[in-house]
Amino acid sequence: MKNLLVASVMTLGIMGANAGEEVNVYSYRQTFLIEPMLSEFTKETGIKVNVKFAQKGMAEKVKQEGEYSPADVLLTVDISRLMELVNKDLVQPVDSITLKNNVPDQYRDSGDRWFALTTRARTVYSSRYRVGMLDESFDYMDLAKPKWKGKLCTRSGKHAYNVSLVSAIIANHGEVKAKTWLEGVKANLARKPQGNDRGQVKAISEGLCDLSLGNSYYLGKMLVDDEQKPWANSVYLNYIGQKSNGTHVNISGMAMAKHAPNRDNAQKLMEFLTSDVAQRLYADVNFEEPVKLGVKRSKLVASWGEYTADDLPLETIAENYTKAMKLLDEVKFDL
Repeated sequence: MKNLLVASVMTLGIMGANAGEEVNVYSYRQTFLIEPMLSEFTKETGIKVNVKFAQKGMAEKVKQEGEYSPADVLLTVDISRLMELVNKDLVQPVDSITLKNNVPDQYRDSGDRWFALTTRARTVYSSRYRVGMLDESFDYMDLAKPKWKGKLCTRSGKHAYNVSLVSAIIANHGEVKAKTWLEGVKANLARKPQGNDRGQVKAISEGLCDLSLGNSYYLGKMLVDDEQKPWANSVYLNYIGQKSNGTHVNISGMAMAKHAPNRDNAQKLMEFLTSDVAQRLYADVNFEEPVKLGVKRSKLVASWGEYTADDLPLETIAENYTKAMKLLDEVKFDL
């Protein structure tokens, strides 16, 4: 089977780390996004963290490696990817009082097989100059209205972030309405889906479109980047669905690999990633929303305002993932 795990192993360590004390991480998150948390873990414990970044195919890779897999901790960026690992029996429960105390019930599996680390809102960015802030009553369903024909940009409909949004639309409105909505959104696209969430904001700044779908934390990332700051300053971030189901929220999360060779160190890392220190780093460095109660959002994120999140169970979103992919194929969304 083709090895879909890409990029070389990157070791995060400090001088003096004890030989043999290590933990291996397979991550859907790019290494630079999690490096501050992992480096702090190594600083506190002396345990080296070896990271492999995956663009896709983590489940296939871990399944192929079987009992000989070096993976200890699996980091993902979407509930559907966590559930894929669970459903393929590639993870093991972690019975940890620390994890149970740090991660609220709604953000962890009842069987202790996965735990959320952060939440992220799927927002709509609007042109500051051509549209302004969207009305509080604006809903995801409004993206399909003819008013926005030729004014919407998005990354691939089949990217996990968008598939999960479609899954939530199915759960809240049913498959028939979800398909009609997708057809309307496709008709409103200013260009073929492409690039990433930041690329859509860039397109707004260049006048190619007026609205785009994007995760909330990208605004913070762009505001601290000299090249991308003008893009960020050209838009408003809108928390959608405040008069209906609420803003769609997904998670980044983690699980322990079924055959983790460094189980004790893996549990230490998982517990650390839910600690005040790591959760503050997620908030301040990555502009994500911590799951641990009592850890505040960054001041920048807080300045974007409060919002009500859709209270759909994360498992429900994952359960509708296959249906969402089917609708995207039927509508030929990316063509």
